[in-house]
Amino acid sequence: QVQLVESGGGLVQAGGSLRLSCAASGRSFRSPAKGWFRQAPGKEREFVAAISWSGGTTYYADSVKGRFTISRDNAKNTVFLQMNSLKPEDTAVYYCARRQQLEPSRRPDDYAYWGQGTQVTVSS
Repeated sequence: QVQLVESGGGLVQAGGSLRLSCAASGRSFRSPAKGWFRQAPGKEREFVAAISWSGGTTYYADSVKGRFTISRDNAKNTVFLQMNSLKPEDTAVYYCARRQQLEPSRRPDDYAYWGQGTQVTVSS
């Protein structure tokens, strides 16, 4: 079984930065694709960013492109989301997810494992 644990969320003023981490543990012999999604109150879960097993391919939602950067450290089984120039509309619970495949996807249904989420609140 694979477990994903997110950390790094918190309260920040608009224009500030946060760095989210997602540590994977459990029985896994590969480094498959991982993604970040978010869900604001009353809204559906939406795609934020995803990264391939090697880190060579990354996808971003248009709303975060140029402000957020996804990266990974396979030796530590950890994926990161650096969030800069944060806006109040970025407020949400952020979830880390892991695919079974090596290539990333923007679709939540393509991810087999999910973390519990970490709250990010951006004040205006």
